[in-house]
Amino acid sequence: MPLDLRFKGVGAALITPFDEQNEVDYQGLKKLIDLVTEGDVDYLVVQGTTGESPTVTSREKQAILAFTIKNNTKSLPVVYGMGGNNTRSVLDSIKETDFTGVDAILSVCPYYNKPTQEGIIAHFTAIADASPVPVLLYNVPGRTVTNMKPDTIVQLSGHTNIIGIKDAGGSLEQGLELSARVPEDFLLLSGDDNLVTTLISIGWHGVISVIANAFPKEFTDLTWHALEGRFKEAAKLQLAFLEFDTLLYIESNPVGIKKCLEIKGICSSDVRLPLLKASQKLGEQLETAMKREGFM
Repeated sequence: MPLDLRFKGVGAALITPFDEQNEVDYQGLKKLIDLVTEGDVDYLVVQGTTGESPTVTSREKQAILAFTIKNNTKSLPVVYGMGGNNTRSVLDSIKETDFTGVDAILSVCPYYNKPTQEGIIAHFTAIADASPVPVLLYNVPGRTVTNMKPDTIVQLSGHTNIIGIKDAGGSLEQGLELSARVPEDFLLLSGDDNLVTTLISIGWHGVISVIANAFPKEFTDLTWHALEGRFKEAAKLQLAFLEFDTLLYIESNPVGIKKCLEIKGICSSDVRLPLLKASQKLGEQLETAMKREGFM
């Protein structure tokens, strides 16, 4: 199979806007979809970790997905987050989901249970067997505790319905090993915005990005500069985002990026408990950085 080019470049890991009553703010979501679409991102990622998926109900998830598809004016590919640490529950969700307009699912490594690598392989094999659309694996050991090791990822890459991985492990060593070992048609997508230029230089294909919510044009330019070999231009933008990448996670994701969107007038910075809105100090730091880099 050839590389699935629909997911090359930048996928915006969309936040879920909430209003003051902590309900989904669909007006804000529409403004966000328009912002990232006009910023030339390559595809939309709905209900990943950045969308606060652990605190969004199943009914809300379905409504958010349907709304995003309806307002996807450029018909960009759509990736839907479907994962968890209860394999049976994920399989039930797959059975109950209408996949019209969904191009792939993003499925996170099982968390809290701390499965063995063999258990991870069995989990994702069951999901890939059941899913009517292709599967992108999601490795984020900072949240799940368990790292999907290269041997595991290479083995899963042999499944015909597993087409790639978003890896947010922050390990250049693992990035190099995956570049060397996975099939040529297996997508390697960074989950770390600060490593995009570096990973693309060793053969990776793009990023599923948090920063692209608020700064889609700049981050898409950065990514495609790198993909097209303009590493000097890519590095300049990568370094401009260096402080942002640190600030965004001080109070946990998506607290920081939601504050950036509030500063830009897109939506409120409200989040759901147990997360709290950005502190005044963080808000001031983000606004100062945005003004300095010309990202207002």
